[in-house]
Amino acid sequence: MNRGRSSSRDGPSEPYKSGLAMNIDFGGQTVLVTGAAHGFGREIAGAFAARGATVYACDLVESELEETHKTLGDRGNCSIVDVTSRDAVKKWVQAAWSDSGRIDVLVNNAGGVLGQVGQPLEAISVDDWQAILAVNQTAVFWTSQAVAPLMKEARSGRIINISSGAGLGISKTGIQAYASAKAGQIGLTRQLAHELGPWGITVNSVAPGFVLSNQATTRQWEALGLDGQRKLLDEIALKHLGSPADIAHTVLFLASVQAGWISGIVLPVDGGK
Repeated sequence: MNRGRSSSRDGPSEPYKSGLAMNIDFGGQTVLVTGAAHGFGREIAGAFAARGATVYACDLVESELEETHKTLGDRGNCSIVDVTSRDAVKKWVQAAWSDSGRIDVLVNNAGGVLGQVGQPLEAISVDDWQAILAVNQTAVFWTSQAVAPLMKEARSGRIINISSGAGLGISKTGIQAYASAKAGQIGLTRQLAHELGPWGITVNSVAPGFVLSNQATTRQWEALGLDGQRKLLDEIALKHLGSPADIAHTVLFLASVQAGWISGIVLPVDGGK
């Protein structure tokens, strides 16, 4: 017996009806976003707020964080927080929990190259190495450590780490610490997914390709020159760069109820490589 769609002679088939509509909404939820002063962080924070979440955003760049606050409106709470400080992170998370009574989603977006440029291995200083590891990898550990008890108590939660294609291959910046930190962040994602899974907490990573998301990436793009830009685009299946919105949409899905059985993955969002 054919239990699939009806044929044309039987008339039009009924559309497939699922018990769960693909309507991503975060009404009543509390979302934490680090590195939210610009770029991915601002786009992600705004996307959650637009879908009903109360968003607690943080960064160190006060002037740009004020612009983020304007974007979020009444649904936004912005704070100056050094995510490389365990104590500062813990205070920020506890303040958000005290205000809202819940922490549903943590997006670890803070990171970057901190203005550094590629140098030969033997020229790297201790401070340069440690600074990039601190914000791109260690900070993810501190924030995850701070939210874990609250999410365990609720027996639910989403942790989403913004990694990089550099963590899956090599960094186009040539910065050894950046490639190492992003790869380490991916390893931490997988480890925490297994540790926190029994409490209904998912932990995933998004690995963006090259996106013009801030001044640093714009400078990198311009430094490539026309030939370098054409070469980079030729390596992308879709032949164009992505946007911060492409990354935000991926984060929204991984934070949604529809992604409830997805954990421990690294999802490249790079236009196809």
